Amino acid sequence: MAEIAQTAVPPVRRVVPRRFGDERGFFSETWRADWGLLEAGAFVQDNHAWSAEAGTIRGLHFQFGPSAQAKLLRVVTGAILDVAVDIRRGSPTFGRHVAAKLTAEGGEQLFVPHGFAHGYATLTPDAHVLYKVDAPYDPKREGAVRWDDPAIGIDWGVTDPVLSDKDRAAPLLQDIDTPFVFDEGAPYSCRSLDRPAA
Repeated sequence: MAEIAQTAVPPVRRVVPRRFGDERGFFSETWRADWGLLEAGAFVQDNHAWSAEAGTIRGLHFQFGPSAQAKLLRVVTGAILDVAVDIRRGSPTFGRHVAAKLTAEGGEQLFVPHGFAHGYATLTPDAHVLYKVDAPYDPKREGAVRWDDPAIGIDWGVTDPVLSDKDRAAPLLQDIDTPFVFDEGAPYSCRSLDRPAA
């Protein structure tokens, strides 16, 4: 089993799977359907991201409409600061974020549901991140929020970040028409429109 805990911004969850170890190493179940993380659907794609340098920031990214993605992330080499930002219009925690340190040594994971922009900063060189998503990558339904948006106020712990041109040019949260609407009766308390809200 795993220890699954609420965070300050529901429905983001911190997950720590149990490890069974002996002199050979350990065994761990890193995901089970009966953990109840996915309220609808199932994970359909596994991703592996490698960052060579410490201080690499990837994000803040999201997909919307039928391509909205829930993610379950873990680190298999190194450490990251993993961040989820609530971008559900009408949410009582809109614009707030959760930041969690994930390490290969500790085995911590973060579950990021629909309605959240996601990103991470590598805290060590040679960081390998594995994550499951419940919808395939769809470049026609992707969006982003600036990693250093002052209204969100994320302390990445990085002074000179390594960024892609795309992430460097992402808009501020106030400048996007979020395609997510807070709805307490929906999975993840969120409805995802097929295009940004007008």
